[in-house]
Amino acid sequence: MSAELPCCVVSVGAGAEPCSCSGVILCRGPGLVLCHAAVFSPFLQPGPEAWSRHQALPASVLLPGLRVRLLHAAPQLGAPPALQEHEAQPLGFARCQAFARALAGLAANWCGGGEDEGEAEQEAAAALPWFAWLRAPSLDVPGGGWTPWASAGDLHKGAALLACGSPFGALCPDLFLNTLSGGVLSNAAGEGNALLLTDARCLPGTQGGAVLLGPAASRPRVVAVIAAASCGAGGRGLALLCSLHAVLQSSRGLLRQLGEPPAPPAPLAAVPGAAALGCVALVESGGSWGSGTLLAPRLLLTCRHVLQAGTTPRVTLRPHGSRATVLQARLLFGAAEASPFDVAVLELQERAPGFQPPRLASAFQPGEAVLALGFGALGRACSPSVTGGVLSAVVGAPPVMLQSTCAVHPGSSGGPLLAASDGRLLGIVASNARDNAAGATYPHLNFCVPVTLLQPPLARYLRTRDPAAFAPLDAGDEGARAAWRLQQRPPSKL
Repeated sequence: MSAELPCCVVSVGAGAEPCSCSGVILCRGPGLVLCHAAVFSPFLQPGPEAWSRHQALPASVLLPGLRVRLLHAAPQLGAPPALQEHEAQPLGFARCQAFARALAGLAANWCGGGEDEGEAEQEAAAALPWFAWLRAPSLDVPGGGWTPWASAGDLHKGAALLACGSPFGALCPDLFLNTLSGGVLSNAAGEGNALLLTDARCLPGTQGGAVLLGPAASRPRVVAVIAAASCGAGGRGLALLCSLHAVLQSSRGLLRQLGEPPAPPAPLAAVPGAAALGCVALVESGGSWGSGTLLAPRLLLTCRHVLQAGTTPRVTLRPHGSRATVLQARLLFGAAEASPFDVAVLELQERAPGFQPPRLASAFQPGEAVLALGFGALGRACSPSVTGGVLSAVVGAPPVMLQSTCAVHPGSSGGPLLAASDGRLLGIVASNARDNAAGATYPHLNFCVPVTLLQPPLARYLRTRDPAAFAPLDAGDEGARAAWRLQQRPPSKL
């Protein structure tokens, strides 16, 4: 990406170690910077509890004499960008109401907010929907205008995103200023997708940084601001974002006082492969739940371990953002405990509404970009999440296992692994890697059952309607058993 990145570091306070975070330069005429407001928490005269009591705050709530500085990489003709420091004046603080409402609906499942939290965690949660506007006169450019931006409401899950921020804030900006990290839009919630999640790696200090459209965009367009570098229990590793459009909506009063209404958003093109995201379903069985993959109008594939014995599975479908449909299902086939393949086949009580048959892959290319879909990141609280990665390995000939680097979390089992380029169904997610001795889980190393293994019994069942068609999945040769037990393949006797 050759265009100038609209990001900077924001430092607040005096001394050798000021509080710092990332920021977005949103306008160059006049120079306006947006950052996350949490960096100002130690300097509020009423204390951090002010975040919980108001919808907007003036700059006068800050301690007098507070110094705010920006560090910006200014482009130079024929030379690397030069670091420049700018003085800035806080203009005010706005609470993004659409983001706060969406966050409240997910708090118990994702970002805490419970009674067991300490005071610091509660203060951080209260500051999460707040953003600060800064005025930097030395960033003014004659004829300068607003940084190009787009509405997150036009984004589809799986869209390529670039997170731009400065890890560790003001620490060593020569190395870390405006670091880029690629990922995809994993999930979204709220009005106009006010709250977003991405699997782009965002380290501490990148809060307030910009999230841009991915490499396919001809010019960087800001779609969101990083609200939390990482959040949620269990080390999910997803960054929490706030739609820029939602921030601008909540800041209308402040921007009106400046006389600088933002430029309209740029239109977005459709995301390739978005239609294939409708093949994933939520599977609930007793007290457990996981994901499933629709293969036919009444046929759904999931993992054996998702289902509890003696219970009637319940399948929830939400194709392409429409209202949820809940259907009962019956178990057609569940692989035996001795089978290397952790699969089960369910028959729905009626046809899935709006079903579009997925394209089934016939071959696999290690290194190709892939997407994993499932209910692992937010569980049942939201629609399925998407994480991106590559097909890291194809095990066996013919393949008996696929490995991917997508982030896979508990609840993702049974969800589809898709080719990012065209939405082909490559397989279903079975598990991620765990080190039981160390008690560690590795979400970015996971194992999938190849769809090529499932196609012959599926075709046989659709032709005969006999569940015995799936019996070959109980067999599996010794190589498949060794692979799924993570054991070394038996040596050749030749």
